[in-house]
Amino acid sequence: MKKVCVMLFAAVVVCACSARESDELRLYVFDCGWARMATLVPFGVADHEMDVRHGPFPCYMIEHPDGRLLWDGGIAAQPPGWQEDPYGNWVRLDRPLSEQLADLGLTLDSLDYIVFSHLHSDHVGIANELRSGTFIIQQAEYDAAFADQVTVPAFDTAAYAGVRDLPRRTITGDHDVFGDGRVRIISTPGHTPGHQSLLVELAETGPVVLSGDVYHFPISRELRRMPVFNVDSAQSLESMRRVEELLQETGAQLWIHHDSTLFATLRKAPAYYR
Repeated sequence: MKKVCVMLFAAVVVCACSARESDELRLYVFDCGWARMATLVPFGVADHEMDVRHGPFPCYMIEHPDGRLLWDGGIAAQPPGWQEDPYGNWVRLDRPLSEQLADLGLTLDSLDYIVFSHLHSDHVGIANELRSGTFIIQQAEYDAAFADQVTVPAFDTAAYAGVRDLPRRTITGDHDVFGDGRVRIISTPGHTPGHQSLLVELAETGPVVLSGDVYHFPISRELRRMPVFNVDSAQSLESMRRVEELLQETGAQLWIHHDSTLFATLRKAPAYYR
């Protein structure tokens, strides 16, 4: 009887530890492609103002006790090596996200929520490979992306058609994904009609803002520059102001999506931030 009691006590302790561990929030960073840009002018930056001509296409996964959320999807699978895209840039993808998830013992079906900052092709590359997960999108983005006549620059319905078949949650404005304030979608329109950013409250790392394409490069932030193809410049400036205000309020780090210098410093999956 004494032995049984000891074993039961040990089991309770193990379960308690597991419960505490399951409350942890983790942020994984994946390499989902790269670009070499012929010119920076379309991004509102003169070529002489910045030497860098390459940028990453990250994907992120947030692991929450109540589910896994994919934030952005890089570029679509393609042949090995550099390939020219329709805009005169060169892009490459060395390992599909599915392979990188397999390193964690996961598949694409392990993702509970699919959220893209916006629907440009360098952010939705995984879209047509998804067969499950709830797709969360701003109503304005959905309406523009799936209109009878799509007029938003660089929206290509073929690139993201697959997400239309997923369970969908359309939102307007900010959204607390899991209801505990730790993973919050922040409405930041202007680059596209329903562009959004993500605030992740990590226990050890501290808060992080994944800004999508509010800014493309650090110089874009410094000089308040925006691409010539943004759909609304006034909204873009307001979203920049809002992001800066959020950083001040929360003390968060800003992770600019296409910042190659920052990306080189980030720990990549299977490592993670907590």
